[in-house]
Amino acid sequence: MKYRTLGNTGLLVSQLCLGTMTFSSGKGVYKHIGNVNQAGADELVKASIEAGINFFDTADVYSAGESESMLGQSFKNLGIARKDYVLATKVYSRMGDGRNDVGASRGHIMDAVDASLRRLQTDHIDLYQIHATDMLTPVDETLRALDDLVRQGKVRYVGVSNWQAWRIALALGISSRHNYARFETLQAYYSIAGRDIERELGPLLESQKMGLMVWSPLAGGLLSGKFSRENRSPEDSRRTEFDFPIVDKERAWDVIDVIRPIAEARCCSPARIALAWLLSRPIVTTVIIGAKRLSQLEDNIAAIDISLRDDELKLLDAVSQLPLEYPGWMLETQGADRLGPVDLWKSKVSTG
Repeated sequence: MKYRTLGNTGLLVSQLCLGTMTFSSGKGVYKHIGNVNQAGADELVKASIEAGINFFDTADVYSAGESESMLGQSFKNLGIARKDYVLATKVYSRMGDGRNDVGASRGHIMDAVDASLRRLQTDHIDLYQIHATDMLTPVDETLRALDDLVRQGKVRYVGVSNWQAWRIALALGISSRHNYARFETLQAYYSIAGRDIERELGPLLESQKMGLMVWSPLAGGLLSGKFSRENRSPEDSRRTEFDFPIVDKERAWDVIDVIRPIAEARCCSPARIALAWLLSRPIVTTVIIGAKRLSQLEDNIAAIDISLRDDELKLLDAVSQLPLEYPGWMLETQGADRLGPVDLWKSKVSTG
């Protein structure tokens, strides 16, 4: 296993993170995602630890708290010392029927963190993330509440998930001005079939030294190897029942057509190639992998040992390349005289 620092901190986390959305009794929408029971959760956590994974991600909303409870119980059942794993969870989503049982207000955050700590059976959360954008709560209210949790020792670092680039930049400015604990990570969707993050969020993360935690690296199972241009709705895939995240399917089939021969030549699953491509991206800190079965987890973990050759990366990059959008095409046009062809991924202009 390889490790990277979490954002602009000294905390080391594994390049693969076990996501525990599948830890559930399978009620509601989560019946499409997974119904891993406690014994299954223990097995997956044990295998992850043995493979060198020290990073685990959950959220209070996953199966109405069941995921947090099962993950916390797994650590206890397995006798894993608290110092030997990095624990991440999230707050925002509705956790009750009351008007204030949702959001990123100070009130909900303070209630939610104590509930998460109880379910996880721990006295602190290593990374506490705001799960979504709250259109009602001022950003500075959210940041002040998170900073208080850090000062109280309940939380060690804070992050955000599914936010726009401008809103993250605003939050970083507020945190700098008031000396609040700043967002160290963004948890966001990213896959070789969905590279939208590279337009604005990627350059922001690089310039501000924030870490990226990738969710749904296989595009909801689309890149698992079960799907193809010829077989678009396999019966044994949750994506057939729950078509998420949103993906341009025609572009995805083109990507899969390139992935398959590379996987066949390496005698491995297409999923490993898709994960290895993500692990090669410079902004990626950790890739969150979720599993229902041990065999699935083991296959995903094996991606850490794949180092794609330059010719393979060139093919994968080309087939998945984003079409230029404004102002991208204008940057390329106007920047040519000064810098030569502009690299939209990492500009040669200093950001500091």
